[in-house]
Amino acid sequence: MKKIFSFLCLIAAIVVAMSACSSTKEEKGTSETGNAALDNIFARKSVRTYLNKGVEKEKIDLMLRAGMAAPSGKDVRPWEFIVVSDRAKLDSMAAALPYAKMLTQARNAIIVCGDSVRSSYWYLDCSAAAQNILLAAESLGLGAVWTAAYPYEDRMQVVRKYTNLPDNILPLCVIPFGYPATKENPKQKFDEKKIHYNQY
Repeated sequence: MKKIFSFLCLIAAIVVAMSACSSTKEEKGTSETGNAALDNIFARKSVRTYLNKGVEKEKIDLMLRAGMAAPSGKDVRPWEFIVVSDRAKLDSMAAALPYAKMLTQARNAIIVCGDSVRSSYWYLDCSAAAQNILLAAESLGLGAVWTAAYPYEDRMQVVRKYTNLPDNILPLCVIPFGYPATKENPKQKFDEKKIHYNQY
């Protein structure tokens, strides 16, 4: 009888713990759907502070592979990716780019660029690639943030200066990334008022 009572107490404790976890996730807005891909999308957030810890090359390669798995109009794939790990370049871009100051903490950044000769809508394809990179970073336990270069000519010139891009290769965004130094929660952006069926 004591064993049965102990077993029931254990089950009750597990149920209480699971419900506490579930309510915590609901409060944070990270309730799980049971679908790994959707859970990763809903968990993604912009991370701007990083530990002084290098990111494994295998993880960087996976982020780049994810970027290149993005959809592309007519399958042109106009993207080009610059992986920057040079400390002086990261610091110089941080000083000159108004919304990329976190580059001073990051050990690496991926600059997503597009070939404007190959595609007139390069920035659309490259935006999809950049989103894939951000989602891959989230899934790998990394933090990352999109900082815009395009369409701001002054910011684009800063990136060009430190990467020697040819004239036809245009920088879309700089993505600093690394292991998060702080715990961030994703923003809840779902808004039913933004959904329209059949008409506005």
